[in-house]
Amino acid sequence: MASSTAEPAPPLQAPAPHQREDIRPLRMAWYGIHGGSSVESGFEPGALRSKAETLPSGHSGPLAFHNTIRQASTASHPKDDSLKKLPLHEIHVKHGAKFGEFAGYKMPLSYQGQSIVDSHLYTRKEVSAFDVSHMLQTFIRGKNCIEFLEGLVVADIKNLTQNQGVLTLMTNNRGGIIDDMIISKLDDETLYVVSNAGHAEKVLNQLKSSVKDFNAKGFQVEIDVPKDLSLLAFQGPKSAELMQILVEVDIRDLPFMYTTEGSAITRLKTRITRCGYTGEDGFELSMQTDHAQVFLDYVLPNYKDEVWLAGLGARDTLRLEAGLCLAGTDFNEDITPIQAGLAWTIGKRRRAEGGFPGSDIILKELKDKPERKRVGFTSKGPCPRGGAEIKSSEGVVIGKVTSGCYSPCLQHNIGMGYVESQFAKTGTELLFDIYKKQVKGVVSKMPFVPTRYYAGPDKK
Repeated sequence: MASSTAEPAPPLQAPAPHQREDIRPLRMAWYGIHGGSSVESGFEPGALRSKAETLPSGHSGPLAFHNTIRQASTASHPKDDSLKKLPLHEIHVKHGAKFGEFAGYKMPLSYQGQSIVDSHLYTRKEVSAFDVSHMLQTFIRGKNCIEFLEGLVVADIKNLTQNQGVLTLMTNNRGGIIDDMIISKLDDETLYVVSNAGHAEKVLNQLKSSVKDFNAKGFQVEIDVPKDLSLLAFQGPKSAELMQILVEVDIRDLPFMYTTEGSAITRLKTRITRCGYTGEDGFELSMQTDHAQVFLDYVLPNYKDEVWLAGLGARDTLRLEAGLCLAGTDFNEDITPIQAGLAWTIGKRRRAEGGFPGSDIILKELKDKPERKRVGFTSKGPCPRGGAEIKSSEGVVIGKVTSGCYSPCLQHNIGMGYVESQFAKTGTELLFDIYKKQVKGVVSKMPFVPTRYYAGPDKK
């Protein structure tokens, strides 16, 4: 079955550069001067350029998942042949990408002339474009699709409105987290799911085996994984202004975690979802790969002062500042939603009814409180990285770091990890042993920087 974003189309050509001024006034007339309001708490991105963009001595750099990503030269590499390439790989080569290995893909880490810190700060102030086509896009169709998927995840999908989305967790029978994903309810018989590349095989196997058993009971559900879709994420405080220029949809009417269909630069059909992984306002555009090629070939040269390409390096430091988890790193199949501080993903109806894998274990832990909790922390000196032990102020091991980096915005170390629940209170002093040096830290609230998710026109 064809995807809702894919349909036969004649050969496409991007508007010529001189047509840029023909498109801008139309989109800006729709958007107006302010374009609604966003949920924020006073963080001033305009002040970022005054911050020093070099790291203090003792810091190896901002990349938090340095053990997860291995740098791969843009030249020939012995293992390059075994890595999958993004459908838009040649665009990244053209723009001087420095590549790394992630989830079996050769992924852009950063771009020529831009450090990870540069990209990070630019995203907080302007707009960055991330190619996240490695992520798994799935459509679940059929009159029983909601009942089916609610048997695998913790969300209340039934009570979503049309085109509303939700971040949810797929769990196992032990209550552990297999993956997180965004589910959008396109209608009562169509769900659009975006999940992580690192767990794509496991998630697909779970979906396919479960749907086989489900349909054997007389239900009707189809799992559709389109092969020709790319996914582009535009993130930053000015992303709505840029999108309003480029897509034929009134962006003011699209709140955070809602999706719609429209066309981009006159006739490139795309699914537009207002969401992201940076803490900023942003949009994910799902479109046929040939459309995405035309779209970027037009946008990047014509709006080079408005938007930069950015890679996984900045994406990771941005998500960590926003207090967002990296699947497989900050949670896994041995960690429950309650331990991970993600109880809010469990819908009210689902808490009452259960019915998802591991629900008895998870709901009991929700009531009785977990033995360990995910916490944020700040520190100075060498940065605690994933796997480092977390100690109490008395030097007793109480947990482990899962993610850590130097924050380009805050100019000190930030991180997250798991500690025994009695040490999870904000302000609790911590110790880390880094490079044979003892580093002091403190449990801190997350997100580390205010988030700016768009609530809708005139909503605060």
